[in-house]
Amino acid sequence: MEQLFKKHHMFISQVDMGIVRELMDKIDWQKQLVGIKGSRGVGKTTLVRQYIKKTYGVQPGESLYCVMDSIYFTTHSLLDLAEKFYIRGGKHLFLDEVHKYPTWSKELKEITDLYPQLKITFTGSSLLQILNADADLSRRVLSYTMEGLSFREYLHFYKGIQLPVHSLQAILNHPDSICEEVNAVCRPQQMFEEYLRVGYYPFYDGNETEYYSRIENVINFILEQELTQFCGVDPAFTRKMKSMLLFLAGNLPYEVNIAKLSSYLELNKNTVLSYLSRMQRAELLHLLYTDNKSVTKMQKPDKIFLHNTNMLYALTQDMVIGTIRECFVVNQLAVNHSVEYGRGIGDFKIDGKITIEVGGADKSFDQIADVPDSYILADSMEFPVGKKLPIWLVGLTY
Repeated sequence: MEQLFKKHHMFISQVDMGIVRELMDKIDWQKQLVGIKGSRGVGKTTLVRQYIKKTYGVQPGESLYCVMDSIYFTTHSLLDLAEKFYIRGGKHLFLDEVHKYPTWSKELKEITDLYPQLKITFTGSSLLQILNADADLSRRVLSYTMEGLSFREYLHFYKGIQLPVHSLQAILNHPDSICEEVNAVCRPQQMFEEYLRVGYYPFYDGNETEYYSRIENVINFILEQELTQFCGVDPAFTRKMKSMLLFLAGNLPYEVNIAKLSSYLELNKNTVLSYLSRMQRAELLHLLYTDNKSVTKMQKPDKIFLHNTNMLYALTQDMVIGTIRECFVVNQLAVNHSVEYGRGIGDFKIDGKITIEVGGADKSFDQIADVPDSYILADSMEFPVGKKLPIWLVGLTY
């Protein structure tokens, strides 16, 4: 156990406290069992280490941070660790990447029964099925999801510019005052263009080549390890899934032709639909339907986008600006809203009632002129013109 204490000190002492994601203040860390899910690379590990350093300092004792693929767990169980830690006066156990420990759910259930005073916080893949795990944790876990950086968080993280969160309704109702607030502290359009390229993941260090290489590593890890571990994908088919992702990246926004996609991949239609669904759960894709309420398990989506614009830049060189704009809107709004494919009546329908058309500064209202609750989100604008709003405004919604 001493080796875990040494690693704890090393990990926590090295973490940078310069900028802390706001999710830290939203998590109820005092609950007995807290789970933080999210895609690889969005910053779950950093967040947990920052909380430990801020709350408990760098020395282990009341707290202990463990990475669950540590060699320690090849000869020791999680249950054994919890017992020893509790006996030594431990109060808060942090388990990073809990999905790498095969029997995590059963042992966590037993630990919470045996040591009700011991708090446990764990992180896991976005594919982690906490509610359907081997042991019933649904009534015990307070679960949070961590996203990549919004445009608003990017301004804070990389530019030192702090702006409040604005709800979508506030943005639609009061765009003038919000735009004045933003333009008073920065020139948003230039920074927005940079965000589209390198702003979603919190590990950009000024080198775009290395940044995109790290994104490719994230994608490969998800396809080769997480999908095979959590979704039962045969490892022999991971190359097919990579081919699918690259095909979609080069053809986005993709109005779905499952027959064509099946032929290209040499897979049957049901397998293709199953893979698309799993890639959405893994936060590689966004699948859009014309009616979210009637979506069935094997129904084909109507339009497909990559999960975020940085991923798009990492996977393809032949990008269309319209695709980038639409990908951004879907990525930002899907965090807190239902996003449907508009199919000609605007590009998107939000929460079943708000119609959104996306385009450049010269985009007209011709397609949505008579549609109630309709708006244009336009690029290359810093202030609204009527119901035509700067597209970057939706990046302030989380």
